Amino acid sequence: MNKIYHIAIVLLIGTFTCFSQVSERISEMQIKGSVKGQVNKIPISGVEVSTNAGEYTLTDGLGEFRISVAIGDELVFESPQFETVRHIIRSSEDVDVLVKDFSETDQGAFGRSKSVEGRVSLHKAYLDSANSYKKTNIESSIDFITKSIAHLGKRGNKKELSQSLTTLGEVYLYHKHYDLAISSFSDALEAQNATRTTFLLGKSYVLNGDFENAKTTLDPLEKVKNMVPFQKVEINEYLGDAYLGLGDIDKAVAFYEEGLIIAEKNQITPKVTDLNSKIADAYVKDNRSIEAEGYYTNSLQLAERQAPQRSIQEKEKVADFYNKKSRFDEEIQMRKESLNELEGLSPETKRAKNKKVSPDSITSQRINYKIANAYIAQDNYDEAITYLQKSIVEADSDDDLIIQKDATRKLSEVYEHKGEVNKAFETYQDYVAVVDTLYIRKEQEIAQAARFNREIASKQSRIAGLEQERELSQSKYDLAVAGQQLEQESNKRKNWVIYSLLFGMLLTGLAAFFFYRSNRQQKLANNLLALKSLRSQMNPHFIFNALNSVNNFIAKSDERSANRYLSDFSALMRAVLENSEENFIPLSKELELIGLYVKLEHSRFPDKFDYQINVDETVDIDSFQIPPMLLQPYIENAIWHGLRYKKDKGNLNVNLDYVDTNSLRIIIEDDGIGRKKSATLKTQNQRKQKSKGMGNIRKRIAILNDMYKDKVDVHITDLGDDGKGTRVLFTLKKD
Repeated sequence: MNKIYHIAIVLLIGTFTCFSQVSERISEMQIKGSVKGQVNKIPISGVEVSTNAGEYTLTDGLGEFRISVAIGDELVFESPQFETVRHIIRSSEDVDVLVKDFSETDQGAFGRSKSVEGRVSLHKAYLDSANSYKKTNIESSIDFITKSIAHLGKRGNKKELSQSLTTLGEVYLYHKHYDLAISSFSDALEAQNATRTTFLLGKSYVLNGDFENAKTTLDPLEKVKNMVPFQKVEINEYLGDAYLGLGDIDKAVAFYEEGLIIAEKNQITPKVTDLNSKIADAYVKDNRSIEAEGYYTNSLQLAERQAPQRSIQEKEKVADFYNKKSRFDEEIQMRKESLNELEGLSPETKRAKNKKVSPDSITSQRINYKIANAYIAQDNYDEAITYLQKSIVEADSDDDLIIQKDATRKLSEVYEHKGEVNKAFETYQDYVAVVDTLYIRKEQEIAQAARFNREIASKQSRIAGLEQERELSQSKYDLAVAGQQLEQESNKRKNWVIYSLLFGMLLTGLAAFFFYRSNRQQKLANNLLALKSLRSQMNPHFIFNALNSVNNFIAKSDERSANRYLSDFSALMRAVLENSEENFIPLSKELELIGLYVKLEHSRFPDKFDYQINVDETVDIDSFQIPPMLLQPYIENAIWHGLRYKKDKGNLNVNLDYVDTNSLRIIIEDDGIGRKKSATLKTQNQRKQKSKGMGNIRKRIAILNDMYKDKVDVHITDLGDDGKGTRVLFTLKKD
C-alpha cells in the first residue's frame, strides 16, 4: 500500500511539473527594456527588436521598447551601428542592453547632424503613436502616419519613408482594406526594398484573393537567407495559401509541410497547429477525406494545449468538416464541446470576444444555431427548437442581428414542419421585425462606411500629395548631384587607366595560378579514375577464382563444406565490397580480409599447405593505412602457382614487423615450386591472366606512390638459391 501511495505522489508531482512547463511556454507577457551605449549610456534609437515567435518593434528616441514575449523566447537586437545581440527570456524582468564601444560619433554616423537626429526621433515617435492606435482608431493611426511623412521633408530619407508607408499598409491590412494595403506596400517597396514589406505585400494579395500576384511576390522570398524561423514558416504558409487558391493542391500541401517542419524544429507551437489545420483544409478541397481527418485530429490535439479560444476555433472548423460529410452526430458532439469550453472562458475574455461581433466570430449563439441545423438535418425537430431558442436569446443579448434573423426564420420553418402553425406565424412575425431592424442598421452602416471611405480617401490623397512633392524635390536634388558627379568622373578617368593596368597584371597572375592548380586537379582526377578502373578489374578476377573454389566443393558433393565455405565467402565478399571504393583502408581490415581469404583456400587445399600470419606484438596496425586488396593477389599467387603444384605439404607465412617508427615491413613467403617452374606448367591463357593481374597491381602501386609520396614499396625474390619458393617484401610507410 505504501508503495502505491509513493508512486501516486510521484505521478502527481510529474503531472503538475509538466502542466506548469506547458503553461509557462504558452503564456505571453509584455516586457520593456532599453538599448544604450555601455560607456556613456547614450540611448540608441531605431534598433530592430524581434522574437523567434514573430513579434517585432523598434526602440524609440530614448532607446526604449516594449514587446510581447513568452518564457524561452529569443530576443534579437539588430542595427547597422553594432553587431547583432541575442538574449533568451528567462523571466519578466526588464531587458537592458549595453552596447560596447558605442559613442555619440556612432549615433551620428552617415553624416547626420543633431537636427537630423531630432527629426528621425520625431518620425519614429509618430510611427509609434500610429501603431498604438492601429487596432482601436484607424483615423488617428493614419493621421500620425501622415504627420510622420510630412515631417520627413521634401527630401526625406527613403528608408524612413518606406517605414511610414509600410506602417500605413499594416493599418489597412489589420482593418481588411486589402486594396489600400497592397497600394501602400507597393509604394513602400518603391522607396526601399525590404523583405518584411515584400512578405506583407504577398500576404495582402493572398487575403485579397489575388493568388497569382501573391505567388509571384512570395516565391523569391524562399531563396532569402538569414531569416528567423518564424518568418520562414509564414512565407511557406502563405505560399501554400496562394497555391491552394490557384487550385494546385499538391504544391500547397508541399509548402505547408515545409513550414510545418521548420515550426516543429523551432517549437513554434501556434504555427504547428495552424499548418496541420491548413493541410487538412487542402485535403478537404481535394476530396481526400481520410488524409484530412488525420491532420484535423493532429490540429485538435495541438489546439487543446493552447489558449481555449484556439481550441474552440479548431473544434468549429472540424465540426464544419463533419457537417459537409453529413456526419451530424459527430458534428453535434464537437459543437457541444465548443459550447462547454466557451462557457468556461474567463469573464474578461468573454467581454473581449463579444465587444464586436464580426461575421467570422465564434459565439455561443452561432454554435447553437449550427447545432440546431444539424438536428434539423436528422429530423430531430424538438432538439432543434431548444437550440434555436437559445441562439435567438443569446443573439439578442449580444446584439447579433444576423444570427437572430437566421435563427428566428429557421425556428419558424421548424414549427411549420411540426404542424404548429400558430407558433410558426408568431415566430415569422418576430423574424420580420428583426429583418426591419437589420435593414435600418445596414442603412446606417452603409452611410457610416461611405463617410469613413471619404475620410480615408482624403487622408490617402494627402499622403499621395506629400509623396509627389517629395519625388519632385528629390528629382531636382538628383540633377544637382548628377552635375557634381560629372565633374568628379573626369578626374576619376585618369586613375582608372592606372588601376586597369594593375588589375590586368593581377588577372594575369591569377590566371597563371588557376591554370597551374587546374592541371594539378586534373592529374589527381585522372589518377583517381585510373585507380577506380583498376579496382573494378581486380574484383571480378578475385570473385571468379573464389567461386571456382565453391564449385570444387559442389562437384565433390561435399554439401557441408560448401555451405561452410559459402558462409566464409560471403563474409569475405562483404569486406571486399565495403572497401572497394577506398584508396586506403586500415591495415587491420586488410589483415582480416587476408585471414578470411587464406582460411577459404586452406579449406580447399588442406593437404597442400599450412599457413601462419604473424604480427609483431609491438606493431600498432591501426596506425597504418594500406590500399585494399593489395596483399591478396600475391598470397593467391603463392597458393595457386607455388604451393598447389608442390608434391609434399608446403608452408605459407605472412610476417609483419617494424622497419622503423614510421615504416612497416610485410613479408609473404612460400616454399612452393618457385616462379620459374610455375611458369613452365601454365598454359598460354594462364600466362596472359597472370600478366594482366600483376600488371594491374603494379599500376596501382605506381599511381598511389605518385599521389602519396612513395607510400608503398614491393620487391619479389626467390626464397632459395635453387629457385624454389618465393618471397614478397612490402614496405609500407605511415601517413
